[in-house]
Amino acid sequence: MKQTILCINSGSSSIKFALYLVRETEELIAEGAVERIGLRGGRLWLQDNQRKRLVDNHSDFSDHKEAVKAMFMTAIEEQHLPTLDGVGHRLVHGGPKHMAPELVTPELIMTLRGLIPLAPLHLPGEIKGIDAVAQHYPGLSQVVCFDTAFHRRIPEVAQWLPLLRSFWHEGVHRYGFHGLSYEYIVSALGGNTKGRVIIAHLGNGASMAALKDGKPQDTTMGFSALGGLMMGTRSGDLDPGILLYLMEEKGYDVRQLEKLLNRRSGLIGVSGISSDMKTLLDKRSTEPHAAQAIALFCYTARKYIGALSAVLGGLDTLVFTGGIGERAAPVRWMICHGLDYLGIHLDPGGNDANAGIISTNASPCSVRVIPTNEDRMIARHTRALLLNSSQGVRP
Repeated sequence: MKQTILCINSGSSSIKFALYLVRETEELIAEGAVERIGLRGGRLWLQDNQRKRLVDNHSDFSDHKEAVKAMFMTAIEEQHLPTLDGVGHRLVHGGPKHMAPELVTPELIMTLRGLIPLAPLHLPGEIKGIDAVAQHYPGLSQVVCFDTAFHRRIPEVAQWLPLLRSFWHEGVHRYGFHGLSYEYIVSALGGNTKGRVIIAHLGNGASMAALKDGKPQDTTMGFSALGGLMMGTRSGDLDPGILLYLMEEKGYDVRQLEKLLNRRSGLIGVSGISSDMKTLLDKRSTEPHAAQAIALFCYTARKYIGALSAVLGGLDTLVFTGGIGERAAPVRWMICHGLDYLGIHLDPGGNDANAGIISTNASPCSVRVIPTNEDRMIARHTRALLLNSSQGVRP
């Protein structure tokens, strides 16, 4: 039974979407975005699966309701795209209890609103996206797919944070993120998930996950998507004493700290040039600060590979994914340099070509490059849940 599934990723000022025809596999029909919601200079664009631009409208969208209405009318209905069977949403946070995709219900929405303090930058926009779809198509089934769900199976000791025990009962855990990406990579690896695997999702947001025989053991992001690796604009892990220093000596308040840690740190903070890795790579020979930002990014990533290898007791497979992981050959080379003790030996030609396997034939540890696809994973989950629901099967 085929189904047409719309996948939505709602942010505070944008909605990205992709339309899939799903049978046993997922076939992309079209994808697009509504950008700068609530701001001047809004834009709605749509392209087909051959990247041919079908729609490119410049208009202002006052809120998510208006943006979703424009998406349905301009990008789907006027383009005579297939009638929808369901909508799947990416939600960045599911809290401690949500461990699998779920059908949207009024009770679930109430629960999600209660989780907003755990992800105040993401959940409000995502909930607005769900509400807007319900207002435009009241009878259309919706499914939420949690980015934290993949990591809920890591051992409890890896979820604990060294704080007052009472905080654990309030939901202050290590959650981990990019779960839909990791789940997709696991499915793409198939039987190659056997043994000790580290997946490095490196993009503007960056994290790593350690798996043993396909089961998650640990991850670099923690309570929030700020933790772990240095990222495009996010700091990654910091000595908490720095925050005390900034508050006490520099007079930073919560809003200023949020702006610093989420938007002005990482690659943009160290380089003072850009958060975009490609831009920094292009400038590294003439701009010392660009080279320094790249070096710190790679050093941090290499250090975390070592830490997660210690969790696993060694390493059999290392996977690079995400925009940087898939396309930035110099970054992969710098990260892997010095990891000979883990059996990592890269093939320069394969690495430069972004080949599927970039390690040498003699390398004890296989190093792979696999493009991720979170939307495809959302489409897969949504179809399965809707089929099970229609057949009375409990997911």
